Amino acid sequence: MELKKSPDGGWGWVIVLVSFFTQFLCYGSPLAVGVLYIEWLDAFGEGKGKTAWVGSLASGVGLLASPVCSLCVSSFGARTVTIFSGFMVAGGLMLSSFAPNIYFLFFSYGIVVGLGCGLLYTATVTITCQYFDDRRGLALGLISTGSSVGLFMYAALQRMLVEFYGLDGCLLIVGALALNILACGSLMRPLQSSDCPLPKKIVPEDLPDRYSIYNEKGKNLEENINILDKSYSSEEKCKSTLANGDWKQESLLHKNPTVTHTKEPETYKKKVAEQTYFCKQLAKRKWQLYKNYCGETMALFKNKVFSALFIAILLFDIGGFPPSLLMEDVARSSNVKEEEFIMPLISIIGIMTVVGKLLLGILADFKWINTLYLYVATLIIMGLALCAIPFAKSYVTLALLSGILGFLTGNWSIFPYVTTKTVGIEKLAHAYGILMFFAGLGNSLGPPIVGWFYDWTQTYDIAFYFSGFCVLLGGFILLLAALPSWDTCNKQLPKPAPTTFLYKVASNV
Repeated sequence: MELKKSPDGGWGWVIVLVSFFTQFLCYGSPLAVGVLYIEWLDAFGEGKGKTAWVGSLASGVGLLASPVCSLCVSSFGARTVTIFSGFMVAGGLMLSSFAPNIYFLFFSYGIVVGLGCGLLYTATVTITCQYFDDRRGLALGLISTGSSVGLFMYAALQRMLVEFYGLDGCLLIVGALALNILACGSLMRPLQSSDCPLPKKIVPEDLPDRYSIYNEKGKNLEENINILDKSYSSEEKCKSTLANGDWKQESLLHKNPTVTHTKEPETYKKKVAEQTYFCKQLAKRKWQLYKNYCGETMALFKNKVFSALFIAILLFDIGGFPPSLLMEDVARSSNVKEEEFIMPLISIIGIMTVVGKLLLGILADFKWINTLYLYVATLIIMGLALCAIPFAKSYVTLALLSGILGFLTGNWSIFPYVTTKTVGIEKLAHAYGILMFFAGLGNSLGPPIVGWFYDWTQTYDIAFYFSGFCVLLGGFILLLAALPSWDTCNKQLPKPAPTTFLYKVASNV
C-alpha cells in the first residue's frame, strides 16, 4: 500500500506524545540501572566487571540488533512491533525480580529488555518520520528527550521503590509500569491509504510475459525443458516395468489416458522450467544486491572522516557510557554519605542530557558553527571530565562532573548532522546503521571493562583514566582527519552504476 503524504501535524502530534512516553517507559529503567547495579552487587556478591554486564547489555543489545529491528518494523508495522515489544520489556523486568543469579539477569534484563528497547526505539522513530516531513527534526527531538526524562525520573523512583519494597518489588512495579507501552502502541495508527488497490498476484502463466525482457530466457528455458525431458523419460521407463501390476488396474479407471499423458507433461514441464528460470534470476538479483552493499560499505570506509568517525563513536561509548551506570557506586567508593545526596547523581546526568540535546541541537543549526568541530569539542571536554573523576571526593564535585558529563552526552542530537555532512544524505541510512552497530558494541564493552579495572586495582582511578583516554583519543583522531579541510571531506561518494537486469527484476517482483 502507498503511504499518504505526511500531515506534519494532526494525529502526528499524538504519535509524538505516545512515542515520547514509549521511550520514557522502556528506557527509564535500563538507563537508570546504576541504582539497581549497587543492589545486585550486594545481592549476588559477584565482581563489578561481571555485574556491569547486565546494564551494558540492556543498552547495547538494541543497537547491535538494529538491522533486525528495522526489518521487523518494516515487515510488521510500528503498532504491532510496539505492542509485542511492550510485552518483552515488561516481561523481562518482571522476570528479573525472580533471578536466582547474575547469569539469569544477563538473559532477562540484558537481552530481553535490551532487545525490546531496541525494537521500540526503531518503531517510534519510524512512525514519527512517516507522520512528519517539514517538522521532522522537531518531532524527533521531542521524542528523543523521553529517554533522558526517563533516566531522570526512574533514578529517584527506583531508589525509593528499593527502600520500600526491596529489589524484587521494585522490578515488579517497574515492569507493571512498562505495560503502559501497550496502550501507547494501540494509538500508533499506521499512515496508509485504505483505497489503494492490492497488487496483482503473479501466477505462473504470467511469468513468460512479465520476464520477457531477458534475451537469454529462451535458451535457459530450452535447457531446463531438455533436463525435464530426460528425467521424464526415465520416469516413464520405471512406470512401464509395473505395467502388469497396479498401473494396469489404474489404466482401467481412466477412459482417455492418451490425452492426459500428452498434455499434463508439457504443462508441468513448462511451469517448472519457468519457475526454475525465475529462481535463477532472483538468486542473481540477491547476489548483485549483496555485492553492491559490500561495495558501498568499502567506499564509505575510504572516506577518512567516516573511518575516524567510526573509531570515535566506538571509543566514545567505551569510555563515555560507564558514568551513567557506575556513578552511584563511585560515590559510595569515595565514602560519600547518603545524607549528603540532595539528588541521585544519575538523575543529574539525565536532566542535563536533556539540556545538552536541546542546546547542542540549536547550536548545530547556526550556519557559522562547524558541526564536526562542535562534536569534536564535546569529545575532548568529556575526556577531560572523565579524567577528573578520580579527584572528586565530595558530593558537590561529583554532582558538578555528573552535570558536565550529562550535558556533553547530549551530543547524540548532533551526531546525525555530522554523519550527513560526512557521507551525504543519500548514504545516511547505510552509514548510520554501521555507526550504530559499533556504538552498541561500545555500550556493551565499556562498563564491564571499567568494572574489571576496579576488580584488579580496587579503585576507580585507573578505570576512569582509561575511559578519559579512550574518549580523548577518539576526539583527536576525528580532529586530525578533519583538519585539512571540512569541504574536501564532504564530497559525496560515487554511486555504483546500476545493472539493467537488477532494476528490471526489482520493478516486477
